[in-house]
Amino acid sequence: MNTKLILFITRVAMGWLFLYAGLTKVFNSNWSAAGYLGNAKTFPEFYNWFLRPEILPFTNFMNEWGLTLLGVSLILGVLVKYSGYLGALLMLLYYFPVLDFPKIGANSYLVDEHIIYALVLVLLSVYRAGGYWGVDGFWKSRK
Repeated sequence: MNTKLILFITRVAMGWLFLYAGLTKVFNSNWSAAGYLGNAKTFPEFYNWFLRPEILPFTNFMNEWGLTLLGVSLILGVLVKYSGYLGALLMLLYYFPVLDFPKIGANSYLVDEHIIYALVLVLLSVYRAGGYWGVDGFWKSRK
């Protein structure tokens, strides 16, 4: 299997993962980031700021649509260079609330799925994975 195909498959699979995560939040009127952020083990003061009543609606919106648009970007291969880095930042923001240094979750030590997702998103950005059977590649060929 060649590198382009592996990057394409990884990009689309990650895109589906994020699109589904985003849409399940968008279409669930009861969903809120409050439960996740309210239990932050690392930097609780920082994450509690996002819980303020005037900020929480924006926090929820950014989570719902950030994940959804990241998924769309990866699936279509559009602006992957940028969405990958922004998605990696989002994954780091998801990582710290559940980090109870050095453990994270019941079965992890320092590294969990958020770190893996962040690394894969950076990889997709660095290798310009949107250029392989994506809109980024189409735009590049039109220049």
